[in-house]
Amino acid sequence: MALSKPHVLIVAGSDCSGGAGIARDIETLAGFGLRAALAVTAVTVQTHDAVRAVELCEPGLVEAQMRAALEANRIAAIKIGMLGSRAIAERVAGVLADHAGIPVVLDPVIASSSGRPLIGPDALDWLRENLMPLCALVTPNLPELALLSGSAPALTEAEIGRQAKLLLAAGTRAILAKGGHAEGTEAADLLFRPLVEPLRFTSVRLQGSRRGTGCMLASGIAAGLATGKALETAIAAAKKTVSAHWCPA
Repeated sequence: MALSKPHVLIVAGSDCSGGAGIARDIETLAGFGLRAALAVTAVTVQTHDAVRAVELCEPGLVEAQMRAALEANRIAAIKIGMLGSRAIAERVAGVLADHAGIPVVLDPVIASSSGRPLIGPDALDWLRENLMPLCALVTPNLPELALLSGSAPALTEAEIGRQAKLLLAAGTRAILAKGGHAEGTEAADLLFRPLVEPLRFTSVRLQGSRRGTGCMLASGIAAGLATGKALETAIAAAKKTVSAHWCPA
């Protein structure tokens, strides 16, 4: 019997160090008072400095996990992180198409913080053309935005906007371009949607490397959408949570 409390379905890889991936997603959702259901896409062996091994799950197993979670619980939002391969992405997209009423937040994990590729280059075009249009929001950092748009890394907000608009023109509904890889004392994330002026969400820039911030942000936004918040409100609340976690008062 499905539980009455809303769940967020996390589709992502495990991180044995606990710094990112599913462990960080569950922690974030718990902070918002929500439960998580899981579909594991990969098992990784990593420290806070390097990814040592990645074992992808069989695509049909990922799909089966998603469908069982959707059957067992009241899934109010879906957060997608590491997919690992085009074959897995195709199975995930098939499930999303069958549950089009559930808002989806995609954190397009293309490489680890240490630089190791986490999805094949053959998957990028497919993600842009087939998976991203199924999502309520896609949250790339600036290197990911460049790769997805087939561009050089953006150095200005005008370039960020141009790259985001390329993805919107390809069918993506909303892009939150994360500014953590930019310069300056403030980190500005920019929300782009068709026919709407961009919105800016700023916070104090975190010093040094912080693993799992992208996971936290996307999961926090999914938590907001799961509880009926508007997209802008969900983003603002998630940004506040990420900042408070790393820079507590």
